[in-house]
Amino acid sequence: MVIVLLGPPGAGKGTQCKRLAEKYELVHLSSGDILRSNRANGTELGKKAAEFMDSGKLVPDQLIIEMMVGAIESAKGNCVLDGFPRTVVQAGELNEELSRKGKKIDAIVDLIIDDSVLERRLTGRRSCPACSAIYHIDTLKPKVEGVCDKCGKKLAQRTDDKPDVVKQRLETYHQQTAAVVGYYTGKKYRILDIDAEKSISEVTSLIFAKLDNLVTA
Repeated sequence: MVIVLLGPPGAGKGTQCKRLAEKYELVHLSSGDILRSNRANGTELGKKAAEFMDSGKLVPDQLIIEMMVGAIESAKGNCVLDGFPRTVVQAGELNEELSRKGKKIDAIVDLIIDDSVLERRLTGRRSCPACSAIYHIDTLKPKVEGVCDKCGKKLAQRTDDKPDVVKQRLETYHQQTAAVVGYYTGKKYRILDIDAEKSISEVTSLIFAKLDNLVTA
């Protein structure tokens, strides 16, 4: 099964993908995590991507496609895609790759949420550079301000969560990534719209209900 989960930065794609992966026994493939891993490990792809990531711009299609196609092959086509495809070009490449492997996209989930909500979510997010735990200054505070509950390291704000970069990320999403929905609509795929302003558990329940109905239809 291949599930594509779409939505702007901060919509909750990572959290929902993890739950989808567990329920349907899929590999969670996050383009953001794969990019950051390449960057942290100093790979050639990571170095090329870093300048785009730091400014809130989309990493060029050819770099993303190269990384994600390899990851999809490793998952043997049983995966939930988080943050990919982000452009129409990437969507086309994904379709071609899946077709060559005798696979197809089984479901497309689109998380719908207002930009003002996203800005509050993203700019308030803090993460632990040591264990990757995530917190929020309003909704998920650590026991000690600025310190990770799990490992005691000092929390930090990711470069791409700073206010000016967040605005750029959202603008980029609306300019380029939102067109992916139109691409799939034109290809006659059924897109499952989900209200992502609800609580995490409510969003999960909505996704599961729609996917289960789709599978049994």
